[in-house]
Amino acid sequence: MRLLADVILLIGAAFTLLGALGLVRMPDVYNRIQAGTKAVTLGALSLLLGIGLLYPQWWSKLLVIALMILVTNPLGSSTIARALLMAGVQPWKKVESNSTGENNP
Repeated sequence: MRLLADVILLIGAAFTLLGALGLVRMPDVYNRIQAGTKAVTLGALSLLLGIGLLYPQWWSKLLVIALMILVTNPLGSSTIARALLMAGVQPWKKVESNSTGENNP
C-alpha cells in the first residue's frame, strides 16, 4: 500500500509541476487559466488520494477538501475568464509568416 501511495503522490506532484510549467509557457491568459485549472486540479486530487492511502483515518477530511477543489477550481477559472473577456482581453492568435520571414497583415 505504501508503494502505491508513493506512486500516486509522484503522479500528483508531476501533474502539479506540469500545471505550473503551463502557467509559464502558455501564450495568453486564457490558456494559462486552462493549464492551471486542469493539470493542477488533477495533481491536487492525486495528492489527496495518495495521502488518503497513507493515512486512512483522514479520508473524511480529504473528501471534503477534494469536493471543494472540484467545485472551486472550475468555478473560479470560468469566472476569471468571463471577467477578462468582458474587460476586452482578446485571446492570443498565431501570426502566420511568409517565406521571407515577414509577418502577413
